Parts: sequence; structure tokens; C-alpha cells
Amino acid sequence: MSEDRRKAAGFPVDSEFGARDASSARVASDQALSKEALRILVADDQDLVRSGFRMILNSYDGLSVAGEARNGEEAVYLAQKIRPDVVLMDIRMPVRNGIDATRDITSNPLLAGTHVLVLTTFDIDEYVYDALAAGASGFLLKDAEPDDIVEAIHVVARGDALIQPSVMRRLVETFVASRPRAGMPQGSHAREAIRSLTDREREILMLVARGLTNEEIAGELIISPATVKTHVARIMGKLDAHDRAQLVVCAYESGLVSPRSM
Repeated sequence: MSEDRRKAAGFPVDSEFGARDASSARVASDQALSKEALRILVADDQDLVRSGFRMILNSYDGLSVAGEARNGEEAVYLAQKIRPDVVLMDIRMPVRNGIDATRDITSNPLLAGTHVLVLTTFDIDEYVYDALAAGASGFLLKDAEPDDIVEAIHVVARGDALIQPSVMRRLVETFVASRPRAGMPQGSHAREAIRSLTDREREILMLVARGLTNEEIAGELIISPATVKTHVARIMGKLDAHDRAQLVVCAYESGLVSPRSM
């Protein structure tokens, strides 16, 4: 890519991040950001990926890329500086990886309104579980359609969780043996926990296991999204789960669902 085209795309110039200047992390300051628009921070070590997301997301009404970071350290710094609604976080980045950056952002009480949507190239990324455990609200493939990415941004911005079914399936199959680490009940204990659920709660849990959002579950059962959200919260409380990923694994371990049915 020519130098002129690189400048037009807004790519940052290499420099030490400690300088905290415009050359180390591009912050959108050339235009006023709408108060109604969701502010997005894109964190990825590849210039073309960040540029692509910036052009795509800025073309949608109600979305604005407020900043870009080339590594996890920059992502944490810019998240604290611009307070974005959603961070699109790559996992494998230099200096500081996306998992550690996600943990720093989600554990910061000053960033309670910021949600992290993890992006990766492959659904077989071995770090998917760690990213979710670090507090990511969702996990999405980089090759997802633009409309799907935008919808995912809106989902996590509302405080819901979103994980593509293919990613969720792999999460269940790969990490089901590591449940002590997450504190979830295994085997017969999981089945006992499932018995504490009402018929409606079990029905909703099965739909959560399929990767459906609260809105999709509401449409499936012809109830309101608010009712679904209340049910999901109660299910999490009964199963001592911290997120939807743990709900799916518990459903799998209990035999309520199987990878084949997902």
C-alpha cells in the first residue's frame, strides 16, 4: 500500500506506546461523535483489519469508531480514556494479549458500561474459554458478515451475551473437562442442579445452549425479552453460573443437551 493511501486510511506511525501520542493509537477526533451513537474501540494488531472495521462500522447509523489500538496495552489505555460502549478485541496481539486486556477492562469499576466483544480468525482458537472467563460478553469470528457483527455489537452493548453457535459448540466440546476451574457442577451434580429448574427454565436453558440471544428466545417462545432476561438470571443463580457459556456447559454435562443437538 502506498504511503498516500496509508495516510488516507489513517494508519498510525510506529512509535513507543509510552509516549501516549497520536502516533501510537489513533483516536477519532476529526469529527464530533453523536451522543446517540455507540462508541466502538477496535483493538487489533493488523492495520488492515482495524481500517476495515473502521470503514464498515462507520458506515452504519448509530455506530462510531472512537478509537483504535494496536495491542492490549493500548486497548486498556484507550478504554480508560474514551470510555467506549463496546471494545472489539483481538486475542493474539503483541505487548499485551487480548485476554489480559479484557480482564483489565471488565474488572475496572470505572468501565462498568464498557463491554468486550472478542474477535478472532478461527473458531478453534484455544483461548476462547480464557477470553470468556476474563469477562468478554461475546465471541465472534472475524469473517462474520458485517450485519452480524453490527448486530453482535448492539447485543453486547445492551448487556447481553453473544456467542456464535459454532464457537459455543467448540467451547463445550473442548473445555467440558475443565469445569473445576470454573466452579461448575459436573456429572451427577450437574443433573441435580438441572432438576432445580422449572420446565420453562429448562426450555430456556436449551435455547441458550443453542446460542440464541434473549431476543431470539423471546421470539421462539412468544414472550418478552425482559421475561427471558429474568429467567436467564434465575437460571444462572440456581446453577451458580457467571455467564451464558457456563450455562451451556452445565446443560451439556447434565445431559440436557448434547453437541450433536447444538
